[in-house]
Amino acid sequence: MVQHSKDRLDRTFAALSDATRRGIIDQLGRGDASITRLADEFRMTPTGMKKHVQVLERAGLVVTEKVGRVRTCKLGKHGLNAEADWIAARRKLFEARFEALDDLLSEMEREGSDE
Repeated sequence: MVQHSKDRLDRTFAALSDATRRGIIDQLGRGDASITRLADEFRMTPTGMKKHVQVLERAGLVVTEKVGRVRTCKLGKHGLNAEADWIAARRKLFEARFEALDDLLSEMEREGSDE
């Protein structure tokens, strides 16, 4: 994996490691919202919300636009395709190991019943 992709994955997973930021993504999935509206929704200060949004922006998950005094947030365009592909590849590894373990346990059971 090239360094650029690794950095992107690191930023995305770090951003999504926080429950509030995952909630912001969920909220923005229902529609664009101002920092103030998000802050009210999550019962925090606008300054605190802005910090969460900045983390999401750095990860490319959210974009903001300031018009006058209002900063509006919306979902970014990059989506989570690279992250989903990374997870799917790891899932295949886990599934293969669990299948191998299942095979070993079945073989041990058969050997135990033969005795």
